[in-house]
Amino acid sequence: MRKKRKFISFLVLSLAALYGWGSQGTQEKMKPYVDITPQQLNQMLKVKDFILINVHIPYAGEIPKTDLFIPYDEIKNHADKLPQEKDTKIVVYCRSDRMSNIASTALYEMGYTNIQNLTGGMVAWQEAGYKLIQKEKENKKYCPKSAIKGGQ
Repeated sequence: MRKKRKFISFLVLSLAALYGWGSQGTQEKMKPYVDITPQQLNQMLKVKDFILINVHIPYAGEIPKTDLFIPYDEIKNHADKLPQEKDTKIVVYCRSDRMSNIASTALYEMGYTNIQNLTGGMVAWQEAGYKLIQKEKENKKYCPKSAIKGGQ
């Protein structure tokens, strides 16, 4: 009986180690992009060598040095605005990081291989003490979602 318990314990621990202790760890390993912190992005902006994309809709502000404004659910429709080289470093953000997670996955599906996502988005950026820029929506480089879909 004692050997049977040891064997079952060994089996359970082996399976747990093989599959990870929880689904959270497994999901993290499966992300096709890297999450970065506001502090990391702030450092990266000092020597900017990447494309910074705001995917939040509607417009809710922007991080300085943002290059593109593309709605998160329309990113595949705007491939012409994205770099042709699929290994170009791209950093994606939104307000909280829900939309940027979706956009980052879409970029991966489009073949991009060097994608980074700002964890916590603009909310985390501000909480870390960094400023957001607020501009009028009309000055943005993208159209509102309704205009892209023919006004619907």
